[in-house]
Parts: sequence; structure tokens; C-alpha cells
Amino acid sequence: MAERLKADCSRCFGLCCVAPAFARSSDFAIDKPAGHACPNLGAGFGCGIHTTLRERGFVGCTVYDCFGAGQHVAQVTFAGRDWRTDPSSAAPMFAAFTVMRQLHELLWYLGEARSLPVPAPLAAALDGALAETDTLTALDAPTLAAVDVETHRQRCVPLLREASEAARAGYRAAPLPLDLMGADLRGADLRGAALRGALLVGADLRRADLRAADVIGADLRGADVRDARLDGALFLIQSQLDASRGDAATTIPPRLTRPAHWTPPPPPDPAASRAAEAPGKRATRPRRR
Repeated sequence: MAERLKADCSRCFGLCCVAPAFARSSDFAIDKPAGHACPNLGAGFGCGIHTTLRERGFVGCTVYDCFGAGQHVAQVTFAGRDWRTDPSSAAPMFAAFTVMRQLHELLWYLGEARSLPVPAPLAAALDGALAETDTLTALDAPTLAAVDVETHRQRCVPLLREASEAARAGYRAAPLPLDLMGADLRGADLRGAALRGALLVGADLRRADLRAADVIGADLRGADVRDARLDGALFLIQSQLDASRGDAATTIPPRLTRPAHWTPPPPPDPAASRAAEAPGKRATRPRRR
């Protein structure tokens, strides 16, 4: 299921560029009402400024993740029928996408919870929630649009909390306030911390250890995570990484992708390479601090 929950824009009809509304802000350079195509959307449903979105004021686009809902609606729910060649499908397609995106996000979190070491009764409950959510994604467009996602979500949230508590049971993390905007957390031991919904905008998390920290819903916009340990962070999603500032030393879960805008690794030092290759010399790796 993990691959199914990764966005594949080549199989979508630019639904994230049409269905939601944009409000002019630091994240979007323009106002765009819901159901209207972004002016940057090309004829082939690709973004005309994809490589320069940040420079042009569309940072919000670079941190958006549909969790694969776009291609599911396009290729499964609507069987490859696009809203441009069939305008009558536009409104129902956009409504279906809005619901499908929420269901796919919930599938991601439930799958993450199921991968944690949890008691057997909780594992069975998570399996049931996964199956029920997956069944909803197979509904036809009109039925899907009528799904009460919030009610369904509220039935699943306690399971996610319980899974988090079970995974963090062996840690003794100190309680933290949820408003950590701009906080200096350099080198902090945050293993097992409860950071669910925390405001970490602009926080300095360099060299911090967030393994087993619950970061579901945490706002990491502009957070400095260079050289931080994010591998093993609970419920970390791609958009949180995309919104933060990391580097080559930041460790991330293998299921996620290192953002292209993060600081790249320094170029190799020719002198160091020659020294390493010299007879009798052994290359050493710098010690992680």
C-alpha cells in the first residue's frame, strides 16, 4: 500500500492545481478559487513553473502531498476520464478528490501505526480501521463525495494515539509546550517526546534527536533540522520534511524522500581524496556529534 500512497503526478489530471482554493500569502503568490485551474497548469496537466515554484512565491505547492489520491481519482474512480475533455466530470471529480485525499492521508497514518510494535488487540483494531478506510476509497464518485470523513477520522484517532503511546512507552521524555515557535532546541534529546500538533515554525532543531517522537500534525515550516535524527520519528510525512530546512547529515526514514531544496553535501576535497588513497593511509569518517 505504501507505493499507492505516493503521489504520481504523471497519472493525475492536475487535481491539486484545480480543486483546492489558494489564498495570496507567503505560500501562494495569487488568489485562486476552488474548482478553477491555476494559471500555471499546462495543457498536459503539468506545472509550467515546477522547477521555480519557490522562487515565484508558490512554496505552498512544494509542500503539498495528496498521498496518491490524485492518481486514484483520475485512474480508478473516473477510469482515466479527464475533466477537460469531459467538462461534466469536473465538479464530481473535484469533490471526490477532496474526500479521497483525506482518506489516503488517514490510510498513511493507520499504516504507520500498524508498523509499530503494538499489542495484539490494538493491531487487530488497526487492521479493521485500515480495511474500512480502504473500502471507502473504492466507492463511486457520488457516494464518495457524501462520505462523512470527519466522523470516520474521529473513530480512528484514538487508535493512532494508542499506537503512539505504546511505541513511546520506553522513553522518559520531559513534557514540552506545544508552542515551540522559534525555540532553540539545538542538540535536544527529544526521543519519545509528544509533539503532536506542536508549533515548531522556525525552531532550531539542529543535531536534535527526534527518534520515536510523535510529530503527527506538527508544523515544521522553516524549522532547521540540519544534522537532526528524524529517522524513527513517529508519523512524520513528506510535506513536513519539505517545509523544513535540512542537509545531507539529516537522517530521515527510508520511506520518505530527501527534499531537493535542502542544503546539498559539500563537494569532495581533492586533497583529502588523495590522502585517503595514499599507501598506508586509511580514510576515516567524521564522528557524528
